[in-house]
Amino acid sequence: MNKRRQHGMVLAGLCIALGTMLFGGGYRACAQETDEDAKLSAEIRARYTKYEFRIPMRDGAKLFTSVYVPKDASTTKTYPFLMERTPYSVAPYGTDNYPKHLGPAPSFVADGFIFVYQDVRGRFQSDGTWQEMTPHKDVKVSKDVDESTDTYDTIDWLLKNVPNNNGKAGIYGISYPGFYAAAGMIDSHPALKACSPQAPVTDLYTGDDAYHNGAFMLEANFGFYVVFKPRAGLEYPPKDWDNFNYRTNDGYDFYLAMGPLSNAKKRYLKDTNFYWDDQVQHPNYDEYWKIRDISAHMKNVHCAVMVVGGLFDAEDLQGPYKIFHSVAAMSPGTPDHLVEGPWVHGGWAFTKGDHLGPVNFAGDNSGFFNDQVLLPFFQQYLKDAPDPKLATAVVFETGTNVWRSYDSWPPKNTQAKTLYFHAGGKLSFEPAKESSGYDEYVSDPNRPIPFVETQSTSVPQTYMDADQRFAARRTDVETYQTDPLEQDITVAGSVSPKLWVSSSGTDSDFDVKLIDVYSMDYPNPDPNPRDVNMGGYQQLVRGEPFRAKFRNSFEKPEPLVPNQPTAINFDLPSISHTFRRGHRIMVQIQSTWFPLTDRNPQRFENIPDAKPEDFQKATERVYHGGEHGSAIVLPVLR
Repeated sequence: MNKRRQHGMVLAGLCIALGTMLFGGGYRACAQETDEDAKLSAEIRARYTKYEFRIPMRDGAKLFTSVYVPKDASTTKTYPFLMERTPYSVAPYGTDNYPKHLGPAPSFVADGFIFVYQDVRGRFQSDGTWQEMTPHKDVKVSKDVDESTDTYDTIDWLLKNVPNNNGKAGIYGISYPGFYAAAGMIDSHPALKACSPQAPVTDLYTGDDAYHNGAFMLEANFGFYVVFKPRAGLEYPPKDWDNFNYRTNDGYDFYLAMGPLSNAKKRYLKDTNFYWDDQVQHPNYDEYWKIRDISAHMKNVHCAVMVVGGLFDAEDLQGPYKIFHSVAAMSPGTPDHLVEGPWVHGGWAFTKGDHLGPVNFAGDNSGFFNDQVLLPFFQQYLKDAPDPKLATAVVFETGTNVWRSYDSWPPKNTQAKTLYFHAGGKLSFEPAKESSGYDEYVSDPNRPIPFVETQSTSVPQTYMDADQRFAARRTDVETYQTDPLEQDITVAGSVSPKLWVSSSGTDSDFDVKLIDVYSMDYPNPDPNPRDVNMGGYQQLVRGEPFRAKFRNSFEKPEPLVPNQPTAINFDLPSISHTFRRGHRIMVQIQSTWFPLTDRNPQRFENIPDAKPEDFQKATERVYHGGEHGSAIVLPVLR
């Protein structure tokens, strides 16, 4: 799905969510039950008894909730609640119908919890009206409700009405359910002892699903909203989800033929989905987005927190960091942990985390996390198990493929080191000695640069570490690289481009990609079914767009002055990566990244209203040396 999003499955309720979010192809794979599925369901049935309730909230709305209780639960053997709240359905419905999976991983089923799944307000079998990223109410009167009150009321009811519980509850969720987990721990119920928001949708505009530095994430959002639609009333999930018919396997061609952003509604969505309309019609960081940033409300969090994210998450890369830092700032003293592994969006729940495309991460990193980090975390706070002594930040280091433990994130022992752009495509830690110069290219929004070399109508998970050699060959991509490194360089934290650029237009995008160029003797995968040559592989480590009109404010865009050098400074999301000895560090700069992001007309205007004739070529310049020297700052571990 993509917000949730592009891409199932770990849980019954998550099956629908991840069906698109993780595979980009709709939910049909979840609906087709196999013999193996039936076997897994039978194993759950043998160990757990299922109950269904409509739990009343303080305003009278009733939320549909499925509860799975261990068969050996008794007055002498009690269990804690472990809950997930989801907008994607708690299917299968009916007390005789059991899912294939419960909890975050099989080890949780073996350990024993009372598993709780709830359709959130306004979705499927729950009463009420659903809102995109329900705004949190810091001050409530009378029967005001939000996701924190719904979580509180649910836990309170469960404690009183489900026997043989131990009086403790935990909550977790991946992606959109991660948002509900984060929102549910604000003003925590006294029984809520542990919470794990995982890949939580946090601030849709600022680096999560909808916009990245002012650029609209086109393919992911269109792919999501053609299936995630408003409901007419209480409903069950369809047996077979209708996938959107792109009539092509090439998303690049589809979106280019679609034309301006407004055509998505005119041609395809019509007036059927105001969720899409809301995303598109708010291209600036206005009140619509501000009230939906759940990280701004992490007060009175009294439960232990473990935020989880993937270093290669194409959907909610920023959310985990924002929640982690906000809890630390607004609820000091609350146990607060961050885990970042070599995963795509939610990958710890459905992959081993041992590779992404041809890039190998050397081990079952998901098994390690679920069994040796997440389970001990919940056991400590929900079952009074011994303290596993988890570090504040447990982060996987790509390049060397090792897990690191830190007492903060970013780590304290980093040093800012600047890589300077030079003439001739050189990149060096030494400042440019030559006087100011520039490299230039022509950006044509009617012939945009593809973000992947393959054909796909969804956002491939592998784009996050994909080979960039195809882009380096284009004349509308500027490439800078170091000489082969003489020693390992480990970068831990946010990378900060410091660009001096100009455009012949009055607006342009400047997309920055940080790349690890492998040595020519790097071994190929074994086996190697796709015949990939890893020697010289240009691995994307991190990339982000930046829409130039937002260089001074995301609230009040400003046009560029044509051909005038202009500073653009921003941060790329955190990385934890070692550039190995013999490798090179590369930076690519370009002005289209399609259809990952929407096309910029390269003239200052409200892009959702742009017409076909508004899209024009522009000459872009990247300056180096002198007073307008471009650079990129790396937080390097000492």
